[in-house]
Amino acid sequence: MKIAVLSPVAWRTPPRHYGPWEQMASNLTEGLVAAGIEVTLFATGDSVTGATLDYVIDKGYEEQRDQDAKVVECLHISNLMEKADQFDLIHNHYDFLPLTYSRLIQTPVLTTIHGFSSEKIVAVYRKYNGLGYYASISNANRHPDLDYLATVYNGLNTDEFEFNNFADDYLLFFGRIHPHKGTAEAIEIAKKSKKKLIIAGIIQDEHYFREQVEPFLNSDITFIGSAGPEKRNELLGRAAALLHPISFDEPFGLSVAEAMLCGTPVIAFNRGSMSELIVDQETGFLVDDINDAVAAVTQLHRINRQKCRDWSATKFSKEKMVSDYIGLYHHIL
Repeated sequence: MKIAVLSPVAWRTPPRHYGPWEQMASNLTEGLVAAGIEVTLFATGDSVTGATLDYVIDKGYEEQRDQDAKVVECLHISNLMEKADQFDLIHNHYDFLPLTYSRLIQTPVLTTIHGFSSEKIVAVYRKYNGLGYYASISNANRHPDLDYLATVYNGLNTDEFEFNNFADDYLLFFGRIHPHKGTAEAIEIAKKSKKKLIIAGIIQDEHYFREQVEPFLNSDITFIGSAGPEKRNELLGRAAALLHPISFDEPFGLSVAEAMLCGTPVIAFNRGSMSELIVDQETGFLVDDINDAVAAVTQLHRINRQKCRDWSATKFSKEKMVSDYIGLYHHIL
């Protein structure tokens, strides 16, 4: 069985800091290689993989900004599609654009839908609904107009996350600095809880950061910027809780699964996939608003951190994700 994995090219695969789709494409690819499957990864030229690497772009367009993203996408996707007959199956992690080639090739295409950036893109998925195969990353992120082969949860390298049974007395916000992720709400929760807060992540909305985050930074509320894998492990593992006060229906939430792997419970607004990731009252708290989140902070002592680790490792491991996808490959072929 020869599999082509099509990764995005905004960032390196795996990403140095941010790039959740690239991270999942990497975790899958390396897991397939470990399972003895012949895999070619289509990604940026600086990507790191045990598979065969095929590329036309040296670096991601977010890391080398003199590139035109649309041009890069055309070159990258067409590079794979022109070689489609070399593979038994194409596993697409590049959203809807590759689907536009699918009637022109004989190789079946499995698309993992990582989310819907807009309702407008559903028209493309709908057009190819009966031709290709779709996998969702949570049951909450399924669109009613589309048919899905399965839900396969994102899988993490569990050995990269060190379990810590003894937390420090601070709360953590770990993610994009953007209104959707609720950085300002996390600050409010920390202030009302009289807890220290560490904010880590890339600034995706400069205006939001300047207006809603930066004015509130002080000795108790600190912003440390983007955190790589080593720093991420330390921050997540030592936190009393991860705050995840999202304002959108998040398809998944890698930081949520990562925090629990470290033994850290999560306090999240109950939207999107959060009820699939968190066992309420056992691995964290699903709350409706800031006041509920503040109340949850006072109940953190009730959470068994080992249970957080065990739950996440069972549900969201790379091995489980790879096994689930291999099952889908055999079903399709």
